[in-house]
Amino acid sequence: MSRGRILTHVYGWLLLLPAAILLLTFTHYPTLATLWRSFYTPATAFRPAAFVGLENYRFMLEDEVFWQVVENNILFAVGTIPASIALALLMAVWVNGRLPARALVRMAYFTPTVLPMIAVANIWLFFYTPEIGLVDQLLGALGLPTRNWLGDPDTVLWAIVVMTVWKEAGFFMIFYLAALQSIPPELEEAARLEGAGRWHYFRRVVFPLLMPTTLFVLVNAVINSFKLVDQLFILTKGGPDNASALILYYIYETAFSFFDESYAATLTVVLLAVLALLSIGQFVILDRRIHYR
Repeated sequence: MSRGRILTHVYGWLLLLPAAILLLTFTHYPTLATLWRSFYTPATAFRPAAFVGLENYRFMLEDEVFWQVVENNILFAVGTIPASIALALLMAVWVNGRLPARALVRMAYFTPTVLPMIAVANIWLFFYTPEIGLVDQLLGALGLPTRNWLGDPDTVLWAIVVMTVWKEAGFFMIFYLAALQSIPPELEEAARLEGAGRWHYFRRVVFPLLMPTTLFVLVNAVINSFKLVDQLFILTKGGPDNASALILYYIYETAFSFFDESYAATLTVVLLAVLALLSIGQFVILDRRIHYR
């Protein structure tokens, strides 16, 4: 190999070195350390950590609260992912057309995205407050019965789902809007010449071309459904009776309220494995249906 090529390779690796150091320090090392920690008991001031193998994983399988938060998270994901993606696509198609004050409508749709989740949670806490909240005020004006939305185990999780969809849909809309604007207008003109209606054009032309964006949005929506817990600290703290607790909130509670770092590490390892499998599955399954241009 010539000296010039060697210098080029060295120069390339030097450019990659800062990013590689950050990746190893803040991603790979914490992941491996968490996996290693899950095989030990919690360390205390009077007793060092002891190796217990898979004991923490066995305890996790017998933990009723763990299975409850898993069920909650699955319902939360099922409620937020399809709704936020469908609403984002609908809003993108709407604001991409010719309508009055289009820029103002886009800004209104995107505004919830730029708000911190803590601020959003406080806004919706006012909406859901029994008797004096906006939701109950509207129901009372219509002569419908009111209820404690965040205090009822049957409604608390779905109340949080509605709030999450409201915040996330605008973020996903931006990606769909960018993808829609990249579609050549000649395709629509050709479809009209062929006599295709709007729905047929959208279903046969637009939506297939949006599949790369849909894959990106879907992966982000899945990850968000397992990591968005800020709202729980303001709205419910996982209650009532763990009816709104999600996996990441349970990990936080285990580590910083119960001070069981080893069990929290075990839960984190399982969460990382599930997210990795879901992401790989989405890429493997959907990549065959994606049309790249």
